Amino acid sequence: MAGSDPEAGRPGPVPTPRGGARRAAKPKRSLQPALLGLALGALAALGAWALLVWLAIDSGRAARGGEAGKWVQLGGASVGAVACLFLCLWLCTLALRRVGILEDHRRSRPVSAPHRH
Repeated sequence: MAGSDPEAGRPGPVPTPRGGARRAAKPKRSLQPALLGLALGALAALGAWALLVWLAIDSGRAARGGEAGKWVQLGGASVGAVACLFLCLWLCTLALRRVGILEDHRRSRPVSAPHRH
């Protein structure tokens, strides 16, 4: 038959009212006390970091001016500032993981036997 379409008799996909979406409804977001604690802890660590950096700068100026005891204070403030910044970044990472913005790659990898060659 000339002009006939061989695929005309085949049924196509049946359209659905939702277009095939199978996602569950998104849960309501509410204030989580654990996230608030992480955020406040990160903010406190950031504030302590700023204070320790300011103290280290002031101690460094005084130490170069001739006050030998300020070198110890400069070293302690510097180490404390590094620790506070690390703590702040760690708490921010934990909070972002709990919110779902960052993924925890250590948990998502399947545990498998070691690969041997």
